[in-house]
Amino acid sequence: MPSYMMYVSISGEDRIARFAMDPATGALTPRDDVPVQGRPAPIAVDPGRRFLYIGRRNVLQVSSYRIDLKTGALSHIAATALENEPCWLATDRKGKFLLSAYYLAGAAAVHAIGDNGVVASPPVQALKTYIGAHCFQTDPSNRFAFVPHISGPDRGNVILQFRFDEATGRLTPNSPDRVSQQEGTGPRHFCFHPSLDAVYFSNEQGCSVTAYRFDRAKGTLSPFQTVSTLPAGFQGKNSCSKIQISPSGKFLYAPNRGHNSIACFSVDTSTGSLKPIRQVPSERIPRAFTIDPTGNFLYSAGFESGRLASFRINKNTGDLEPMAIYDVGKQPMWVTVIGLAG
Repeated sequence: MPSYMMYVSISGEDRIARFAMDPATGALTPRDDVPVQGRPAPIAVDPGRRFLYIGRRNVLQVSSYRIDLKTGALSHIAATALENEPCWLATDRKGKFLLSAYYLAGAAAVHAIGDNGVVASPPVQALKTYIGAHCFQTDPSNRFAFVPHISGPDRGNVILQFRFDEATGRLTPNSPDRVSQQEGTGPRHFCFHPSLDAVYFSNEQGCSVTAYRFDRAKGTLSPFQTVSTLPAGFQGKNSCSKIQISPSGKFLYAPNRGHNSIACFSVDTSTGSLKPIRQVPSERIPRAFTIDPTGNFLYSAGFESGRLASFRINKNTGDLEPMAIYDVGKQPMWVTVIGLAG
């Protein structure tokens, strides 16, 4: 049976916490911690699961680690200087380039990754976008890329659309080059449906999820549905954070920071439309969460509580069934689970 490893960046304690995940029960067993100075936050893993990258926000660096696919242990390879404070990291679909977004600087960058896993400097390309850049991913074909920007004073409140050259890592504006948003929407993070031409964005200020049709030939987005992440009548302060769809494509989840819940949606497997299931209570300020590769479990870390809540995903309804809660440390910022060699 394959084994699984969870990595949690603990920004308030300058470390990565490792946990072994039991694929049958979802239970987590602590392993060793990896010291990472400088407020570690976003984590990215290459498609081959050979290398892990972590952004260090207080020192403006990204650290590269080699992953032992038998044990999940991390070996430090190198640290690379960044031009700004990273809030997001991802590799392209081939693992040849590291994509980074910079909320405060209003920027995005592409760095080459060597065969040894080391992130090169300077970047292949550095783009000035808008304040509030919060995510940067290529599509499954690796030919297009999107950078959403949240809403607020002097914030972009827009999704930028690019063409991506997977050979060089260079970006060129697509046509059109953006998807405009209604005031106060604030697209933050996004995920692709595994089989349909649909992309889902969490709207940080709008407290909603917007579903977009994805034109695979042109690499452009067009919205077709927006659904609230909050229960009817809620009047408190709230904002959305990450978003993820189950490997089956049947269910989608988006945490609420303030309401402190995970908004659960079912996905129509023919149209991609969303239907709310319910909001499941979670830890305070669920900034980081993930679905494990089996699609059986969801883990949500409370930024304020320092605890991680585990849930079993009901494969029939998409509802979340609470399981154990784990103390992980001060200000968890990212949660990632990968499969290891079985």
